[in-house]
Amino acid sequence: MKKIAAFIFARGGSKGLPGKNILSLDGKPLLAYSIDQAKSIKRINRIIVSTDSEEIAKVALKFGAEILMRPANICDAIISIPTTSPLRSSLDLENCLDEFEKYKPDAVVTVTDAHRNPYFNMVEKKPNGEVSLVLDNKGGINRRQDAPIMFDMTTVAYVLDVKFIMNHNHLFEGRIRSVYIPIERSIDIDIDLDFKIAELIIDSGKKNAAK
Repeated sequence: MKKIAAFIFARGGSKGLPGKNILSLDGKPLLAYSIDQAKSIKRINRIIVSTDSEEIAKVALKFGAEILMRPANICDAIISIPTTSPLRSSLDLENCLDEFEKYKPDAVVTVTDAHRNPYFNMVEKKPNGEVSLVLDNKGGINRRQDAPIMFDMTTVAYVLDVKFIMNHNHLFEGRIRSVYIPIERSIDIDIDLDFKIAELIIDSGKKNAAK
């Protein structure tokens, strides 16, 4: 089996939600969710937090991760587990690794149901102020259900072949596969509203479990 390292990239600065990577969600820092989820996957050999913040580094060490101090050739593949998707499950990570090991693509991304469809209800603004569909609707699609199925990429996880990322500048230059994530586990915390939604989902899960 290839050596797989989990990388968690956590910058100290955040304009949308200051200090979000270590904000406490249900009594635990966001960063800790990613670390604990990575710990639950046996085939992950190392958990490495890359950060520019001493405060984040302290939290990472407390919860059992390593801190990346300098570049190193450490593995064959990496799985990126962003701190901003704490509602993912360990099964989501396992499914991403399974997809990577089975099909051997350059990368695996996670996707969920799209909120909008460029064939039907996504528009772009022209220089003259008018708007038009993002994709030209020459097929006469008048209902969303008639449009080709689209997905939103999520920040739940990314699995990447190290040789590929060392030799390419863009993710979609390679062979990319995807793993579907239910929308309730795919929330990406970027602003305060996202954080509040995550809290509501956790609280709702606790109430349902207590019934």
